[in-house]
Amino acid sequence: MKNSKLIKWGGIHAFGVLIYVFLLSTFMNQANNLFGTEDKDVITPVAVLMLFIFSALITGGLVLGKPVMLYLDGKKKEGIKLLFFTGVSLFIFMVLTFLLLLIIK
Repeated sequence: MKNSKLIKWGGIHAFGVLIYVFLLSTFMNQANNLFGTEDKDVITPVAVLMLFIFSALITGGLVLGKPVMLYLDGKKKEGIKLLFFTGVSLFIFMVLTFLLLLIIK
């Protein structure tokens, strides 16, 4: 696989993580309106931990899924490059998010 294709897929995977995090943060901002502020004993921590585990599954799949498949298929260099490009793309999105926060403030 060419580097340009790996860079494109790394950006797409990182953008998927960005969209998922955006949707999750929107949900979390509205959680008090949906569920109320009253703690429901043991149910609230269970729900939060389940959400955490589900988020790890989704983001892990987006970041690690294809690189691991490439690596196991014998395309080790491509797998490592894709993981690197995804990480770089995530870093760029993170920096842009913080810059957006500075601009909005």
